[in-house]
Amino acid sequence: MDLRERIHQAALALSPAHLEVADESHMHARGTQTHYKAVIVSERFEGLPLIRRHQAVYAALGELMGRFHALALHTYTPAEWQALGEAPVSPACRGGSKHDRPH
Repeated sequence: MDLRERIHQAALALSPAHLEVADESHMHARGTQTHYKAVIVSERFEGLPLIRRHQAVYAALGELMGRFHALALHTYTPAEWQALGEAPVSPACRGGSKHDRPH
């Protein structure tokens, strides 16, 4: 099972009504399996501020958090998701990683 699938499986602990996990490493300069995007819609996010939603995701992912460089989180309640319908598109990489080679 690749890392994207492992992140997906771990996020199921949040009982999502909708769950997308994408490997966006191809959009960045650091190589393979380093950048991910997760869209998680769950009733568990009702009444929680954004920081608490993200903390819930971090707790669900546990040790996986140390296995990638970046995780773009988009966390919604079912009502928010119904009103919005989609997560924002991720921006292109602007570089700046300590792993980038000097020009």
